[in-house]
Amino acid sequence: MIRNSDNHRRRIKYVATMNDDVLNEDSDDDYELQYVDIGNVYSSGSVQEPVTYQFKDAPGRARRRVRDGDIIISCVRTYLQAIAQIQNPPTNLVVSTGFAVVRPSEEILNGSFANYALREPSFLAEIEKRSVGVSYPAIKASDLANISIYLPPLPQQRAIADYLDRETARLDELVAAKERVITLLAEKRRALISRAVTRGLDPKVPLRESGIQWLGRIPAHWKARRIARLFQERDQRGEPDLRLLEVSINAGVITRQFSGERIEATAADFNTYKVARQGDVVFNKMRMWQGAVGVAPEDGLVSPDYVVAEPVGPLTSAYANMLFQTAAFSAECARYSHGIVWDRLRLYWTGFRDIEVPLPPVQEQVELVEQIACETKRLDGLSKATERTVFLLRERRASLISAAVTGQIDTSVYI
Repeated sequence: MIRNSDNHRRRIKYVATMNDDVLNEDSDDDYELQYVDIGNVYSSGSVQEPVTYQFKDAPGRARRRVRDGDIIISCVRTYLQAIAQIQNPPTNLVVSTGFAVVRPSEEILNGSFANYALREPSFLAEIEKRSVGVSYPAIKASDLANISIYLPPLPQQRAIADYLDRETARLDELVAAKERVITLLAEKRRALISRAVTRGLDPKVPLRESGIQWLGRIPAHWKARRIARLFQERDQRGEPDLRLLEVSINAGVITRQFSGERIEATAADFNTYKVARQGDVVFNKMRMWQGAVGVAPEDGLVSPDYVVAEPVGPLTSAYANMLFQTAAFSAECARYSHGIVWDRLRLYWTGFRDIEVPLPPVQEQVELVEQIACETKRLDGLSKATERTVFLLRERRASLISAAVTGQIDTSVYI
C-alpha cells in the first residue's frame, strides 16, 4: 500500500492536449469520413462500428479528428459515461463535437494508464459533480480539463497499466464464463417450457400429428382448437379509476409506472382505455410477434392499442400464458400479423382468433403449470446466484482499477 499524495495529482490540461484536431470546414464535399457519435460508445468503453458519410451528408457535429491512443469523453449526457480509448483508427475517423478528445502528452502521461485513470469511478463521479442540467447534464471541456488525476512517474504508470491489463483480463474471462452459464440457463428454461406446453410432461406418452404446422406432434389424448373457441375479445371501457397495466416482453402484464405529471396529462384519456379483468390475456398488437403478451394479475386498464382476450373455454390462463410466450407461438403470431415492414407487424383480434393451439385436459394443464413453476424456480435460482457472482466480479474489477490508478496499490515491484 502506498499513499496517494496531492503532489502526485495533476490536472488533465497539464498532462494532455484537448480538442486540438478539427476537420476543416472547407473539406471537399465528396470527402469520405467515418463517424462515431455519443450513442455509439458504450459505458464499458467499447465502440460500435463507425458510420460512413460523405462530408456534405455528415452531421454538423462530425468534426473532431482522432488518432490512435486518444481518449474520447462525452461532455453531454454525461450519465451515459461514454468514454473510450481510440485504438488503430482509420485515418478518416471523426467523432462528435459532443466529445472532448484527450490526447495524452507521451512524455508525461502514459496512454494505457490514462485509459484506466479517465474511466476510474472517482473520476466519473467528478464529471457528474461538475455537470450542469437535469435531463441532459453536460460539462464544459474547460471544466473537464481542470479535473485532476493521480500521476506517478512514467515507469510506475506503465507498471500500473500492465498490472491492470493482466488482472482485468483474468476477471473479464471469469465474467464471460459466468455470462455463458446465464445464457445456457435461459435457453434451458425456454426449452423446458416450450416442450412441456406442447408435448406434456410424460416423455413416453403416445403422440399424434396435430395437423397444425407450427405445433407438429402432440400427445394423442390432447385436442387442438382455434383460439376463437377458447377466448372472446373484451372491448370494455369507461372505468377510469382502475389501476394502469402494461405489457412487457420480459415480464408479461405488469403495473404501469407514471410520473405525477404524466398521469395528469393522460388522465383525461382514461375513459378510452380498455378494461382487462383478472385472468384475461392481454397483448400488444405491435409486439405480439416478439412475445409481448401476458395475463392480467388484477382488474386494470390497458392501452386502447392492446387486445384483451377473455377466457371462455377450457384453456386455463396460467397455461395459456406459458404457451403464448413460446418462440414457436410468437412465430405463428407473426404469420397472422399485418404490415409491410417486419418490425411494424400488427396482430389484430381477427388474426389472433384464427390461430390453432393445443388443448390438454384441464387437470393436466394445472399439473403442467405447477411442474414448470417448480423447475423454472430452480433454474431461476441458479441464474440469480450466477448474476450475483457477475456483479461481484465487476465490482472487484472497478475497485481494482480505482485502487491502482489512485496509488493505493504498490505496483513498483512490477517495474
